[in-house]
Amino acid sequence: MPKKRPKYLDLLKIRQPLPAVISILHRISGALLFFPGIPLVLCGLDMALGSSEDYARLQSFLNNPMAKFGLILALWFFLHHFCAGIRYLALDLHYGVKLEQARLSSKVVVGAGIVLTLLTGAVIW
Repeated sequence: MPKKRPKYLDLLKIRQPLPAVISILHRISGALLFFPGIPLVLCGLDMALGSSEDYARLQSFLNNPMAKFGLILALWFFLHHFCAGIRYLALDLHYGVKLEQARLSSKVVVGAGIVLTLLTGAVIW
C-alpha cells in the first residue's frame, strides 16, 4: 500500500523546536558575520588606520543612531553565534545531548545572547 504523503510542505506552518531554531540562527548569523561583516570591518579598519580625516569620518558615521543600531545588531549576531558555538562544542563532547538538556541549553543560548547584547549595547549607545 503506497503511503499518503503531502503534495507540498509549507515550511512556515511547521513549528520547529527551539534547538532547531537555534541551529538555523547559528548558521544565518555565521553567514551574516562572514559575508557582509568581514568587508565592513575591514573597511572600518582601513578608515581608522588610513588618515586622521578618515578616522574622523568613521567616528562621525558611528555616532549616527542607525549606525549604532547596526552595530548592536551585528553584536547580537556575533554573541549568538559565539554562545551557540560553545553549545555545539559541548554537544560534540556529548554534554547535554538528552532532550531536556538540549532544550535547556537552547534557552540558555537565547538568554545569554540577549543579555550580553543588551549589556554591551548599553555601553555602545
